[in-house]
Amino acid sequence: MCLAIPGKIKSIESKFDGMVKMAKVSFGGIVKEASLEMVPAAKEGDYVLVHVGVAISIVDEAEAKKTFQYLEQMGEVEEELNIHEFLPDKEEYS
Repeated sequence: MCLAIPGKIKSIESKFDGMVKMAKVSFGGIVKEASLEMVPAAKEGDYVLVHVGVAISIVDEAEAKKTFQYLEQMGEVEEELNIHEFLPDKEEYS
């Protein structure tokens, strides 16, 4: 399943000779790159929904945090961010 995950923009830079606006986005401490081409008004400190490496909308902080918590509880965050192989086995801590 592919979901849009909320994250906070930490920095923004232009790439490919200024043709593409990219951001470093933090998802609960995990930082990934995302294109800002669909949300050109996004700025550092904004929260965005990111789907397959593309920010698709700007969201408010409260909604972003609530959504991230729900996804984390469902176990979807690890899968969507491709980090499950780096996390400890949850059964070890049950």
